[in-house]
Amino acid sequence: MINKKAQNEYPILDLIAKRWSPRAYSEKSVEKDKLLSLFEAARWTASSFNEQPWKFIVGNKEDSIKFNKMLELLNDFNKIWAKKSPIIVLALAKKYFDHNGKENKHSFFDLGAAINSLSLQAISMDLYIHQIAGFDEQKSIELFNICKDWQPAVVFTIGYLGNVYDLPENLQKSELKERTRKPLELIVEF
Repeated sequence: MINKKAQNEYPILDLIAKRWSPRAYSEKSVEKDKLLSLFEAARWTASSFNEQPWKFIVGNKEDSIKFNKMLELLNDFNKIWAKKSPIIVLALAKKYFDHNGKENKHSFFDLGAAINSLSLQAISMDLYIHQIAGFDEQKSIELFNICKDWQPAVVFTIGYLGNVYDLPENLQKSELKERTRKPLELIVEF
């Protein structure tokens, strides 16, 4: 098992330190109750006006038709590794507020927070997610009949860690390298 725990300079929650985005997944199915817990964590995330402007379309390998539709959305690079994950999710952000119909400029922020809650819940259950920007937004609208009020934002995988050596060599190197982050001085002004 790969240890990718953050080498933080200051104390942080262990769940945050352990969170990372693997590409090597086990083909082991994710139990339904665990999946429901992940989305329950997302549901309880704070959002502007408590709108919860997110929706998740879940492709489970156990439903090959929906799962293969999810794979169709991904660019070729991401298909290489994502096809082994047991779950692929398309996340949508609602463009307008329910309470007044005005544009919700915070929906992507709120969706990101919801996915972060889901991600931390996943780590607590020995599951991992990997967010994917390399997907075809227009194809997702067509394949899943997404109405104009919703914006496809990101795709992500969910699963248990797999064997890094099952990945192509170039991805093994990426998977095995140490995690890094910018120093705090570059991202925070006091």
